[in-house]
Amino acid sequence: MDLQLQDKRCVVLGGSRGIGRAIALGLAAEGADVAVCARGAGARGRNALDEVEASLRAQGRRAHVRRCDLADAASLAEFLDGTRQALGGVDVLVHNASALALGPSVADFEASLQLDVLAAARACAQVIPWMKAAGGGSIVLVASISGLEASPGPDFGYASAKAALIAYAKKLSIFHGPDRIRANAIAPGSIEFEGGLWDQVRRQDPPRYEAVRGTIPWGRMGTPQEVADVAVFLASPRAQWITGACVPIDGGQHKGMR
Repeated sequence: MDLQLQDKRCVVLGGSRGIGRAIALGLAAEGADVAVCARGAGARGRNALDEVEASLRAQGRRAHVRRCDLADAASLAEFLDGTRQALGGVDVLVHNASALALGPSVADFEASLQLDVLAAARACAQVIPWMKAAGGGSIVLVASISGLEASPGPDFGYASAKAALIAYAKKLSIFHGPDRIRANAIAPGSIEFEGGLWDQVRRQDPPRYEAVRGTIPWGRMGTPQEVADVAVFLASPRAQWITGACVPIDGGQHKGMR
């Protein structure tokens, strides 16, 4: 299926590794030009951004890859302005960044709201006028099944922020439908990739890993590619009649959360 993404100008916030990286490369594989940012802290973070940029360019696509502190409004605005200059506009915005603040404290709430929610709101506020001027666009917000159902963990701030993203996508879809701008959320379950949260849990706390794996009907963790396949489709014109939706990508995990 041709997803009709050829030469579309796409932004992935938080795209240097895991789900975000898979989405960025998936968009490029469909012929899109892609801008990616991430905090890029330390040598490992910088190397991850360099690798993503090289992979995007290897597919023959234009790439705009920068370090960016998405919790900082000025840094985010500068990245998006640079993206518009480099690519000529923005047709697709994917917000994948997360503070991964998984505790119950007020500080966890603040971190989650700043990076998971407010960064999304600021990015949308900046790019939506560009999308309107271009005749439309697509927004995909990466939430979590933690925003759909209550898990037994103490991730109060994280879960609340992800629920807010789901509600925000619904609001955007209503208010900007007349502008031909679609907005959807996706809700990944437990996704495992090298260096990611569940890779660390598997190595450091095998009983917890097995307990969570046991809640997934398919008996395994998901992969970034499985999430990216859905995100890229939702971002594409082939999903033109889907807006205001939240799509779980979890192998049925949230149906049995306990």
